[in-house]
Amino acid sequence: MRGEDMKRELTGKRYGKLTVLNKTDKRKNGCIIWHCRCDCGNEIELSSRKLKNGVTNSCGCEARPSDLTGQRFGSLTVLEQTDQRTANRSVLWRCRCDCGKEVLLARNVLTSGNTTSCGCGVHKEPEDLTGKRFGKLTVISYQGKVNGHRTWNCRCDCGKTTVVRESNLKNGLSKSCGCEHSPKKILHFVDGTCLEHLQTSHISKANTSGARGVYFNKQRKKWIAQIMFQGKCHYLGGFDDFDEAVEARKQGEEMFLDVLRAHQGEKQFQAEK
Repeated sequence: MRGEDMKRELTGKRYGKLTVLNKTDKRKNGCIIWHCRCDCGNEIELSSRKLKNGVTNSCGCEARPSDLTGQRFGSLTVLEQTDQRTANRSVLWRCRCDCGKEVLLARNVLTSGNTTSCGCGVHKEPEDLTGKRFGKLTVISYQGKVNGHRTWNCRCDCGKTTVVRESNLKNGLSKSCGCEHSPKKILHFVDGTCLEHLQTSHISKANTSGARGVYFNKQRKKWIAQIMFQGKCHYLGGFDDFDEAVEARKQGEEMFLDVLRAHQGEKQFQAEK
């Protein structure tokens, strides 16, 4: 080994509680990263600079209680330190959750507060609302998620069925199909698409063309026609003429009318509007 290499070789040297085990292939800011073992048993990787300038002389165990045995972290009680290690060589501690299950976790996972159970409290089964009443609404079945919200099929005392968000049922915002208020406020969803929104003539403030689903693309120098359906934006084409884009949008609405027919028939929907 050359003299310069010997000066850089740290294997076997001690820095405080750390013993250098070997050199890694990693580099940080031009410094070699070394694999070290602390007297407490933890193994960590540190740069030459941190070892030589005395900034780090342990794995960090000096700044924290070395033994976690008996300590509580949420629903977890630490039973003992094990001989097992994580991929980055952190010591694993055997913990018992209040539910009775035992898990192995690293110190930083416990002390960070991000993990407070074996997972039994994280993945609870969603509450089944079937058969429950909320005002005039009786829950019939689970519909699915719409824009990330759980929704339920409900039957109103007036006889109509409607799809309602779970949160609206629980917080009291929805107590009927809308028969107590203006019928225009009743919204129907099929496969994640609001039928009223599909055919509404309302134009948002952000629209500058004056036609729903039509805008001018400056880069392409084309009028673009599109339509939102089942949470996705469907491209209907690019046109030189504005009227052609508007017509394409109308045809797109007609193309998706099958959704309306799947919901109690087209005529009934039009009558409810």
